[in-house]
Amino acid sequence: MTLTGWRRFMNRILFIPQRYVLGVLGLFALGNSFTMRVCLSMTITQMVVHKASEAHIVGETCPDPADISTDTTSNNTVVYNGHERYDWDEATQGLLLSAFYYGYVLTHLPGGLLAERFGGKWTCGLGLLLTSVATALTPWAVRVGGAVGLFIIRVVEGMGEGPVTPAFVLLLARWAPPTERSRFGAMIFGGAQIGNIFGPIISGYLMADGGDWANVFYVFGILGIIWFIFWSFLCYSTPNCHPFISDEERNFLNANVAASGLHKKLDPVPFKALLRSGPLWVLMLAAVGHDTGYFAMITDLPKYFSDVLKFNIKETGLISAFPYIAMYIFSFVFAGLCDLCIRKKWHSITTGRKIYTTLSATIPAILIILASYSGCDRLEAVTLFIVSMAFMAGFYSSVKINAMDIAPNYAGTCSAFVNGLAAVAGIITPYLIGLLTPDQTVQQWRYAFWFVFATLVFTNLLYLIWGSGEQQWWDDVDKHGYPKGWKHGPFKKNQPNTEKKVVYPKHDHSPIAVDL
Repeated sequence: MTLTGWRRFMNRILFIPQRYVLGVLGLFALGNSFTMRVCLSMTITQMVVHKASEAHIVGETCPDPADISTDTTSNNTVVYNGHERYDWDEATQGLLLSAFYYGYVLTHLPGGLLAERFGGKWTCGLGLLLTSVATALTPWAVRVGGAVGLFIIRVVEGMGEGPVTPAFVLLLARWAPPTERSRFGAMIFGGAQIGNIFGPIISGYLMADGGDWANVFYVFGILGIIWFIFWSFLCYSTPNCHPFISDEERNFLNANVAASGLHKKLDPVPFKALLRSGPLWVLMLAAVGHDTGYFAMITDLPKYFSDVLKFNIKETGLISAFPYIAMYIFSFVFAGLCDLCIRKKWHSITTGRKIYTTLSATIPAILIILASYSGCDRLEAVTLFIVSMAFMAGFYSSVKINAMDIAPNYAGTCSAFVNGLAAVAGIITPYLIGLLTPDQTVQQWRYAFWFVFATLVFTNLLYLIWGSGEQQWWDDVDKHGYPKGWKHGPFKKNQPNTEKKVVYPKHDHSPIAVDL
């Protein structure tokens, strides 16, 4: 079969619009990436040796249901025959939980630049492949190097995932029309909640009844490698380089996607304007606020349920998933509502982004504080955490996709700045919480949650004042021109028009370049 015949055959089979194929595999990509990111939050509860403290602990501690059980005749001792366990204190555990984000921060900006230069497909795919292989090798790294080995392998995992978000933001800027942007943002980035849901559940079952903690890393690493195989064959960086896309869908996307990089080679990133952009800076700060709360939940909530509320490992896995189930469901509710209001012109893109940023920051901040004051009331605490994460889903219709609004052409680089700076919260938050909660008392955790509250509320106020949903002038100087009083020189030299127009033959998807 010739190449043209193969393309026609695949076009008939793959009748689903290719942007939805990208969306579904993107959902699995984010789901997979988050299972690998957060699995340590569960496994570390079984990797460490739990010793009864001989010191007097000042502050309220919750009773362990196992200690007050009236059944004294049964023997519930579980024999553990898996990998070695370690004597790591709370500060060390906090440092290990934050190790992922050291690598994550390092590769964000290079990942965005690579995605804009070489396309989002391979930047994302190869990054997640690296994380998957490193995850599968984690038990070996711990056996060889202990805490140091675990720290290093987690940094490597973070380096693999750093380019993923900038690459996907760029892919969406190339594939998602403005009226579908919130929906696709919720579909793909909501995959993080799929990972947060199934990661704890699967981990809990793998480690229940004395199960080896190493199996968690093996399972999630292998799943990531399988995903990479499907991604390599089915997804492409732009509609115009996709061999199986229909003419109708390609023409629709070319007519409705705003990114000029879809049609021509982009000029170099205008860093001197980008770094002076107020909307971009407040977007970065809003992301820092959100990620402070979010990382506190995904890295430390399992420890809170296990060490403070005294749930067992299987219960911890199940209950830790509930907040993310709520977040996943409401991400689509908020996204659909946001897209509807923008499409009906009931409010502007800017207003929509500010509404859902507030819903995803201020309300969760209040509910997290209320949960900390619920003390040892398990039902009340879990309920408040679930509702807070449901409102945090507004993040996917606001901060997470706002880089596509203000800079559709340089969405990869802007997203790298936003997510890279926000990921610093992933370094600071787990370690700080580890320092604030050495004895795992309710009062100590309350201090940690007040820190989360202050960060969420303050950064949200900044975004309400200076945030924007409009394309910035520096993203397309040909369209918007330079602002009055710009004194920092032109972005590009005047050059003759050497752009080539892409023409698609009627019965063939192979593009032909002709001079304009």
